Amino acid sequence: MHTPVTIIGAGLGGLTLARVLHLHGIPATVYEAEPSPTARAQGGMLDIHDHNGQLALQAADLMDEFRGIVLEGRQATRLLHRDGTVLFDKADDGTGKSPEVQRGELRQILLDSLPAGTVRWGRKATGIRALAEGRHEVAFADGSTVVTSLLVGADGAWSRVRPLLSGAIPEYVGRSFVETFLYDADTLHPATAKAVGSGTLGAVDPDEHGKWFVAHREKNGTLHAYLTLAKPQDWFAAIDFTDAAGAAARIAQEYAGWAPELTALITGGGTAPVLRSLHALPIGHRWDRVPGVTLLGDAAHLSPPNGEGANLAMLDGAELGQALAAHPDDIEAALTAYEQALFPRSAAAAVAVGRNPTPQEVISFFTQAQHTE
Repeated sequence: MHTPVTIIGAGLGGLTLARVLHLHGIPATVYEAEPSPTARAQGGMLDIHDHNGQLALQAADLMDEFRGIVLEGRQATRLLHRDGTVLFDKADDGTGKSPEVQRGELRQILLDSLPAGTVRWGRKATGIRALAEGRHEVAFADGSTVVTSLLVGADGAWSRVRPLLSGAIPEYVGRSFVETFLYDADTLHPATAKAVGSGTLGAVDPDEHGKWFVAHREKNGTLHAYLTLAKPQDWFAAIDFTDAAGAAARIAQEYAGWAPELTALITGGGTAPVLRSLHALPIGHRWDRVPGVTLLGDAAHLSPPNGEGANLAMLDGAELGQALAAHPDDIEAALTAYEQALFPRSAAAAVAVGRNPTPQEVISFFTQAQHTE
């Protein structure tokens, strides 16, 4: 089978690209390894910025749908000292430029905007080979293949498409997240719910590098936390994360002496903590133009979480779609124009956060950068 545009990966970036192409009458097919849209949880809250993510949604003609899933009041930001002292507290006064939404609901808006059959579920790419004249053949785990005139890698950190363009491999940044949830927190954990407040909480030890966390208030009283520890990968490998109580207790040891309303985010949950190892591509990652293939999102510019990843991926997808629409008869001209904007934009975002921020940089992020665009 031959398709004009083949997108590997049905994340936010790949779906935004498919949507913008659809609006311009350009057929595309998205291949996704997961068996269905609900095969796994889609992550937590996203703040969608007016200078990138919202521009992408405008290009996709989905701003009304986006406004319908915004969670009001969630742009409130609070920073606490490890002892619970409030260092910074900003209410959501309605003037913020980064409304918060649930990632899964945003993804569903994009899926619903595409013609039936655009996304092919359960199609894990296992091999790709270059053919003549910029075409590529993609092989899938189910034995099927597809030949495409334009292949787009929107397949994340461990992209199968990236090796066609670059030998870069993501490297561990020296820290990991441990993800936890508290459910029905207003009733079961009122002190923690009060500490988190109505939006985003950051908690930090100003005197200790590499130990801090972020928590978000989601729907229905759910608190979703990401605890950061600057430890080598083998330290985490020694923890059995299938033992919910044991893993939580071991992580909590690292936060000994922190306020109990904060450590409850580790020990109070009813689910096992989840390890999220953080990797990054080199800052300024780029590649020479290879006919018929390009990358977007984490496949192109993976960096430690900084509030920009989803926004950048969506903007990548929107701008690539617009470039292809502007050069309907010249794929290479479209890809060149797209990449000329992609490379400096992604490098600037990666430099802005750094790989392993100091406590002072974490404090600065919360008190100055997060909601003062």
